[in-house]
Amino acid sequence: MSRTRRASRTAVLVCQGRAAADALIAPDRFADPTALPLLRPDEREVVQWVRDGVPPRNWQQRIDYETVRAAAELMAPRTIAIDDAIRARPCPQLVILGAGLDGRAWRMPELAGVAVFEVDQPATQQDKRERAGGLSGTPPRFVPVDFGRDRLAGTLPAHGHRADLATTWIWEGVVPYLTRAEVAATVAEVATCSAPGSRLVVNFQSPATSTRLGRVLARLLTASTGRSSVWANEPWRSTWTSAAMAALLTRHGYTVTRDENLLDTARALALPVRRGTSLRHSRVMVADRP
Repeated sequence: MSRTRRASRTAVLVCQGRAAADALIAPDRFADPTALPLLRPDEREVVQWVRDGVPPRNWQQRIDYETVRAAAELMAPRTIAIDDAIRARPCPQLVILGAGLDGRAWRMPELAGVAVFEVDQPATQQDKRERAGGLSGTPPRFVPVDFGRDRLAGTLPAHGHRADLATTWIWEGVVPYLTRAEVAATVAEVATCSAPGSRLVVNFQSPATSTRLGRVLARLLTASTGRSSVWANEPWRSTWTSAAMAALLTRHGYTVTRDENLLDTARALALPVRRGTSLRHSRVMVADRP
């Protein structure tokens, strides 16, 4: 995360995926009315194509359509799994690490009365502030952090976070973009700030040759339209087996209480599955501090 000095493009894609899925994929379980308002007008166009289910004929637009449709099919089960983990163990504080264009502070009624903190690199956070101006409700407390220089334990208290109160930590869609050393260092920082009763919900990618090849293909298809890929400046830097991630969390005082891949989540919810491989290798792990 410390390498990204501009606003994250992947954060926009994730938000487009949520907007495309809003009340259409698993409508009885998934809705995100904050996603579309967080997008700029030009970013909403492809979302509408996906929601209408009519692929454009233009090649460049078709690539955009397929990219956002794939994001929507990933975001629905991922968001449901994480939201369920938040609801299952309420804490007085919630910290979203690498928040991007997350809308939970505004859209989840369960967070009323909870102190919500969003941690992200300054450029992405400034972009988020500008986009979120029209949202109603209580905004989160924004905590700008350069993970290459700043320590959570030194930064969060200045914004009102209390290490003596239980905290739910959400680490969604961030781990793959960090090196293994950066992931380990962040877990250590989170543990330092976590009182007994805290919960860490981490989304990560398990190793898979097919997933790597799929990302290469996606970049080549985008290049065929004369543009750079959304991942050009935000490449993946680490994948984790469940055993390795569980061992890391255990070393820092956490007990893993749930570990699932998103393909199983999607099937349990009877969601559409077109790209089972990518869902199978995206995992959500829940770990608690006794």
